[in-house]
Amino acid sequence: MIKHVVMFRFRDDVDVATRRMVRETFRDQILALRDRLSIIRSIEVGFNVNEQELWDICLVGEFDTLDDVRAYSVFPDHMAAAGALKPYLQGRSCVDYVV
Repeated sequence: MIKHVVMFRFRDDVDVATRRMVRETFRDQILALRDRLSIIRSIEVGFNVNEQELWDICLVGEFDTLDDVRAYSVFPDHMAAAGALKPYLQGRSCVDYVV
């Protein structure tokens, strides 16, 4: 099994209200993928509550194979969610590892 972990950091100039709206929309769109893609074993999106840390959003998904992660990453609904989030971001980091 592959654990897919992605962290996102907002640009400093994105205000609190916009951050809230963008992150909640992103979460809703990503979680909706559970019903559309059977290759997703589990997926969650969380928001950092520790203001001393750099990352604002964390996505954790579980897939059977790395090929499944790749298929998820190019699925049109995933690309739309990621594309809507991207303009607000300063950074993104990802790790895929075997469980």
